Amino acid sequence: MVSFDSTEIAFKIKSDQELRKAHLLFRAISSSSLVRTGSILSNWAIAIRFPISWIVKPTIYKHFCGGVTIEECLPVVEKLATCGVRSVLDYSIEGKEEPDEIEAALQETLRTVINASVNRNIPFAVFKPTAFGKNEVLEKKSASLPLTAEEEEETQLFRDRINRLCRTAYEHNVRIMVDAEDVCYQTFIDEVVMEMMERYNRQKAIVYNTFQMYRTDRMDALKKDYETACTRNFYMGIKFVRGAYMERERERAARLGYPSPIHPDKENTDRHYDAALKFAVEHIDRIAIFNGTHNENSSLCLARLMEEHNLPKDDERCYFAQLYGMSDHISFNLAHAGYNVVKYLPYGPVTSVLPYLIRRTEENTSIAGQTSRELLLITREINRRKQAKQVKI
Repeated sequence: MVSFDSTEIAFKIKSDQELRKAHLLFRAISSSSLVRTGSILSNWAIAIRFPISWIVKPTIYKHFCGGVTIEECLPVVEKLATCGVRSVLDYSIEGKEEPDEIEAALQETLRTVINASVNRNIPFAVFKPTAFGKNEVLEKKSASLPLTAEEEEETQLFRDRINRLCRTAYEHNVRIMVDAEDVCYQTFIDEVVMEMMERYNRQKAIVYNTFQMYRTDRMDALKKDYETACTRNFYMGIKFVRGAYMERERERAARLGYPSPIHPDKENTDRHYDAALKFAVEHIDRIAIFNGTHNENSSLCLARLMEEHNLPKDDERCYFAQLYGMSDHISFNLAHAGYNVVKYLPYGPVTSVLPYLIRRTEENTSIAGQTSRELLLITREINRRKQAKQVKI
């Protein structure tokens, strides 16, 4: 069974200087008060358009992002590929709802699909569905509330944009993932993505939906969607994640007086996550798996399930994934062992990607042990290299 212990493998592509910078960065974001202050100041800078790219780009941006453009990302893609780790370019622009902004995001995402079709080291494209519709309309449609004629037209525009992305992916034989969103938007998004899977996943999984397994209803939804896929004879592509909006979901449920859609604790989430992987592997003839997690146990869980079901390590229906700049000990050790591994590689203008970077730092601070684990592994590799140099002398 694969081991995640080797820091030599984990940080093979990082220079000594890059390791030291990473150590300083994770030390900084280990302070919750510093992260909180930084988030406030960053949001303020965005609001007043204060120029902060000069300090963000060479530090936190460089660690967690591939570059401003697709072209800037390509050297990072090639560098990762030298260790068998492939990439998913994620155009990480958020909160744009004007028609010209939506069209610009659509054109850029189409570019990522075309680029992936000619680069074997980029096996997937991905997009956030809320980038292609107005949040208020998505929420009303998901809640089955009455829509105005203008809002009905907006839902059709949303459907058409998603269809254009998925059709382009299908025509270029590129797998495309639709990210998950807040629960209040997700019902309509799921409806549209199921339509896309039925349309384009006739021979294999091209379109992938995302299941946030911290939600209490996702296991039942997975089984129901599987039955639909069997009945209507199409394949499912599923990206499994734990979830990204826990505090926001719980706060909204409390404020509006409905039961929280999130599991009460990590143990329940972990159990349902691994159960979903088990269900997917048991139905691998119909379900393609994208295992998006920084959790060591869930990564080992899928590797173990693949072994139990005699699936080759490089089976194209099974991928492991982590975010760029995090959990390299999982990514690179899995790739070294022969598994399919990708890094999510966000890109875009520095100030536009800043909300993503804020979430990454807050996530590292809030997830128990995340930052300390990164620091421990980086420190261990720095010390290993020092000892190796001393031995040579």
